Amino acid sequence: MSSTPQNGKVRGPGRPPKKTVSCTWCNEGKLPLKYVLPTTNGKKEFCSETCLAEFRKAYVKGACLQCDNVIRGTNNPSKDFCSTYCMNRYQKKTELQNRVAAIAPTTPLEASPGPFQYETYQPFDWDEYLKETNSVPAPANCFKQAIEPPKNEFKVSMKLEALDPRNVTSTCIATVITVLGSRLRLRLDGSDNKNDFWRLVDSREINPVGHCEKSGGMLQPPLGFRMNASSWPMFLTKTLNGALMAPANIFQKEPPSPKCNLFQVGQKLEAVDKKNPQLICCATVGAVKNDQIHVTFDGWRGAFDYWCKYDSRDIFPVGWCAKSGHPMQPPGQKNNTGHSRYKFKPALTAPVPPPPITSTVAEAPEADTSAPPPPPITIQIRKSCSGGPLIDSTQLPPTIEETTPKSLAKSLISKILGASHKSETILARLGALRGEEMVITHMGTTYTIKLPQLAKSADLENVFTALASALECCHNMFSLDSVKKDCSNCDLKPTPAKRKPPPEQEAATSTTPGDTSHLSESPLASRNKIPTNEWGIEEVIQFIESKDASLGAYADLFRTHEIDGKALLLLNLEMMMKHMDLKLGPALKICKFVSELKDEPKGRRYNFQGR
Repeated sequence: MSSTPQNGKVRGPGRPPKKTVSCTWCNEGKLPLKYVLPTTNGKKEFCSETCLAEFRKAYVKGACLQCDNVIRGTNNPSKDFCSTYCMNRYQKKTELQNRVAAIAPTTPLEASPGPFQYETYQPFDWDEYLKETNSVPAPANCFKQAIEPPKNEFKVSMKLEALDPRNVTSTCIATVITVLGSRLRLRLDGSDNKNDFWRLVDSREINPVGHCEKSGGMLQPPLGFRMNASSWPMFLTKTLNGALMAPANIFQKEPPSPKCNLFQVGQKLEAVDKKNPQLICCATVGAVKNDQIHVTFDGWRGAFDYWCKYDSRDIFPVGWCAKSGHPMQPPGQKNNTGHSRYKFKPALTAPVPPPPITSTVAEAPEADTSAPPPPPITIQIRKSCSGGPLIDSTQLPPTIEETTPKSLAKSLISKILGASHKSETILARLGALRGEEMVITHMGTTYTIKLPQLAKSADLENVFTALASALECCHNMFSLDSVKKDCSNCDLKPTPAKRKPPPEQEAATSTTPGDTSHLSESPLASRNKIPTNEWGIEEVIQFIESKDASLGAYADLFRTHEIDGKALLLLNLEMMMKHMDLKLGPALKICKFVSELKDEPKGRRYNFQGR
């Protein structure tokens, strides 16, 4: 549907009017637009569920490569575009990308997406820097990198297979977005541009299209697939039809790992900035512990620093960028006066925090200043309190200390995971909360959890409340104050043989907007008020987990395929094994639970209590 403005010109489907909020499907200016569908080029908003459903049906048949709107009518310039305007814009954008890729690395491809140390494409003289700072480079045999940087023969728009970095059990179709030195910036087809990631051309995590099938696997939609899971096969067919495939001969074998950690404190290297992974920066080995090294970025405060294994693919020997044609970021500096920026020696004797045991969370970077470090914040842990069914409280330390609320929350989650034999269940429950997203890497797998916003130290109390309610542990276990002698929940009455979920009056009392207000009831207790066919995705995950805690490992899979209450009742063995790639054992268990639900009296609400 199109409208005719006062100037008499008809608006095409690819050029929505400025400052006009209207339904993507019917173009009616109804407010508010409560229905939203994320797409590659942003989000689409709709006035009703009917319009959303009609858009999805049409979207599967064909969407414009430029604006992501559905293609209507028969007078289109191409089957891939909704208007001539969109086709011309797309062609210009592609031409620009190809030109920029051809002259890289002397010109940056695009601006950094967020806070960054600083980005420059000026030459950097390692010899001068090593001499002026009286430093030595880490030997090449310390790194899991080829002696000579591998040749990059990939081109923008090529298709390949890659592991989903947010769900490494899934192999997905990816598109080459940027070619830089020996590195590729990749985007998973069906995901958005906020989840792009970088890989070396000799990474074992990328392969030519067809490799997954030859290995007996199935291509999966990426985590956060923008459409309904049932449309994945058609989406995949459309994506690969006529696409430019990366030839098998340009993929290279990953180099072997060094036999042991050969790094020494003070050695120089080049390292990826995890906050802005398009940057490779001047860095120093700040500490060495077992099989890990502490990477510190020269001229910047510790917010950039991180621990990594000695064979990480994100660290490189001195001179690697110059050899591979990748831009190299020089050390940070406090001013831009033009004086020598190398007149300093890295502080290698300052105390360095130990590497995390099970989890890592990226911190926002800050430039170097002369201000003293902030005083530490300490969490007091009452080890005699009940850890509930998931936490062995005796395995927790008495205190945890960090300098920022976020790093302290990260350390607390790490210690909790280390004190539990049901870490997958804990991660699944924390992923079902509301609040600020936090990326956790546990046992080599990446998870997204949500915790209340952490702007100041006092906000940690909201985190304690959320953890106690979600994990069913004592509300007095964690505190910012000194530990009390007695706990009214655990010390003044005997612990029952089988712990029941906490009553509603013991639930969270925080009123932080949008974060923990939903915790006025325990996650499981609130489910018995909702009929099965009205469950959301998180309710389904909690139901499956309550029946068998080991199934919590498949929480992200249920989110990826958008299995809500209605979809759960329709699941069968073939669907789960063929389309969700579940193994026979878990699929049989879930089928049994679904069968039990169907056998319940009509209208009865399932009771989670006591499970």
